Amino acid sequence: MKRLTVFSIKSFAGPFVVTFFISMVMLIMQFTWVYIDDLMGKGLSTAVIIELMFYVSASLIPLALPLAILLSSIMTLGNLAENNELTALKSSGLSLFRILRPLTQTVILIATATFFFSNYVIPVANLKWHSIIFDIQETKVGMLLTPGSYSKEIDGYAIKVKSGKNNTFYGITIHDYTNPNILKTVKADSGTVYKGDNGRYLLFHLSHGIVHEELQAQAPVFTNQGKPFRSGDFRPSRTTQFKAATYKMELVGFNFNKSDEELFKNDFEMLNVFQISEAKDSMQRKQDQMLSDFAKNNLNNRPFTQSVNFEKIKNPMHKLNGNAQEIEQLQAIPEKVIKLSDLTPKERAAAVNTAIMSARSMSSTTMDQASMTTVLYKNYNLFQIEFHRKFALSGAIIVLFFVGAPLGAIVRKGGFGAPVVIAALLFMVYFVLFSVGESLATGEVVSPILGMWLPTIVLIPIACILMTAAANDMKVFDKKLWSYILSFGRRR
Repeated sequence: MKRLTVFSIKSFAGPFVVTFFISMVMLIMQFTWVYIDDLMGKGLSTAVIIELMFYVSASLIPLALPLAILLSSIMTLGNLAENNELTALKSSGLSLFRILRPLTQTVILIATATFFFSNYVIPVANLKWHSIIFDIQETKVGMLLTPGSYSKEIDGYAIKVKSGKNNTFYGITIHDYTNPNILKTVKADSGTVYKGDNGRYLLFHLSHGIVHEELQAQAPVFTNQGKPFRSGDFRPSRTTQFKAATYKMELVGFNFNKSDEELFKNDFEMLNVFQISEAKDSMQRKQDQMLSDFAKNNLNNRPFTQSVNFEKIKNPMHKLNGNAQEIEQLQAIPEKVIKLSDLTPKERAAAVNTAIMSARSMSSTTMDQASMTTVLYKNYNLFQIEFHRKFALSGAIIVLFFVGAPLGAIVRKGGFGAPVVIAALLFMVYFVLFSVGESLATGEVVSPILGMWLPTIVLIPIACILMTAAANDMKVFDKKLWSYILSFGRRR
């Protein structure tokens, strides 16, 4: 049995490590493709990029593990079946469940480790890489320029562009005030803006323009006879034309700086299950308190409640609890009941208008309260989704193993051929179910627990059918298999 355990784990470990790293590379490439616009042209140092990829890689491990488990289980059992090693083990009296016991224990261990990793490491990784991406996006140089208006974000410069987007602009005008003795104006038909390699300078690659430089006004110079040495304006200037030029500006305040991570740490993706539970309880108490306060305020504003409190004020044996303003308002209520029919037409119109305004105010307050409650409930729902996500991932790893292992035994193919195609199709089904469940839960169509566990719920019956077929050496669409399943394991 020891040999079987070692043999099974060795057969599984190789494909698992290879497929895991392949999955990680694919996911990192996909992340890079999504954020390529934010990473290019920022003058980021190699250390910042390596740090970003390190934290991103940690957060992508939960996505890579299900695919790695699925593909490696298909390859392992496919290789055993293709080389007739699985047949030999069954001939020696071992059932498929006994053959898979070492791998099952290994996968359960991986799933448990994945939960702890998702609970304690991934929140920190999410906090780190979200903070870095936020800082990178804030250094986007193209956002410094707004077509049609002057931008003075860069100290010492006023820049205006007529049109353009991303990093390419047209009708560029640059006023340079960095030298107080020279007023320099640069105009160009078009240009491209980007940051230097070290991130300290903003570079404009300009095409077809002029540079006009004008010195401060100088005192006139007189000859010995008291006449001006030269006539005209005493403000020296020069104009230079160019076809292509690069204008360099020193960036002050636009270098890559790390933000305070405290800004992001309370987001639901940055918390473990214990912190999420505490946050949910806090939001629930806040919602209950808000609804209770709203109900009390709404009740105290009703004429019946006010009349009851007024009667309490008249009772000398009763002490009213409330602030001075509330007591003053209650004391202002007349003791005699006023009927609408006793009022003059003018007073009646004023009373009706007051009632309408009160109803509108109540309606507006109620709508605002409903909006606040909806926001709180949506935030509560997001925390619920993240809470179940950490557990559902471990469950999905186990279920995908029991889908892939019997499937490999049935198709009897190893290597990177058929198993890769089958695993890709099954993982696509899993990912679609996961995305649909998350969308339904986020949209409050289904509960968070159902939305996040949807892939596992759908795949469990498939895993049971495949395990039954592989254990009894039957085809998936064999009538005997379905007769055996429908008879709950009793052979007919």
